[in-house]
Amino acid sequence: MKSSPLIEVKNLGVYRDASILQNIDWTVKPGEHWAVLGPNGSGKSSLLNALCAYLTPSSGEIRLLGKRYGRSDWRELRKKIGLVSSSLRPMIREDETALKAVISGRQAMLNYWGKVSDADRGKALRILKEVECAPLGDRPWGVLSQGEQQRVMIGRALMANYRILFLDEPCAGLDLVARERFLNFMQRLTRGLKNRTLVFVTHHVEEILPAFSHVLLLSQGRVVASGRKAKVLTAACLSKAYQAPIRIFKKGPRYAATVRVDKKFIL
Repeated sequence: MKSSPLIEVKNLGVYRDASILQNIDWTVKPGEHWAVLGPNGSGKSSLLNALCAYLTPSSGEIRLLGKRYGRSDWRELRKKIGLVSSSLRPMIREDETALKAVISGRQAMLNYWGKVSDADRGKALRILKEVECAPLGDRPWGVLSQGEQQRVMIGRALMANYRILFLDEPCAGLDLVARERFLNFMQRLTRGLKNRTLVFVTHHVEEILPAFSHVLLLSQGRVVASGRKAKVLTAACLSKAYQAPIRIFKKGPRYAATVRVDKKFIL
């Protein structure tokens, strides 16, 4: 039996004072994990915001989990979609504990209020262990490191059994060591995710983990390439997207790139 796509985007356009997204076609099927790659201003975050109904499409069609945008209650659909974004972190109160931040995901709320049930507490404790934050349950949000906050945000998404987890540049602001620790954590996490799809937004090739099977490459609000990772991560595609001469190579199980500046290729 053929599985229905989790995400279907057809001829999507988003316009404000200028064009943000143009003629975007994209399909995500069950069992796939996608990286959305592109330079700053390419439309990556805008695409995620449109999928989560925080940005209204000007043209085209969006279907998420079989539901069509404009014909379904997106407020209810958001409860089946996880979003980890740096824009959400400042909205959480500094005195909110990591445990309550995770529990809040069940109702897709920020800053939990109300009585915590034993069932929710037990599930949240198990999730904190899953995201490698078991000792942090009683710690206030304001004292967690940025990397710890990102892991707790992922736990918040898992609390509601989301089918799709969007991660919008989760490594932004992390130093080199913290970034690698977070990426290694993400690689471990994907091994245990069943019936869930990850969509990871980045503008760094080296952040695309082995767990990601497909890549959507954007530039100036348009699709440059889309498909299997090996097909998209080529010198020709990347050079076109970033409008600069780029070389791409494998570095262990991951990719890395160099760019030519003043007639020399540099990392």
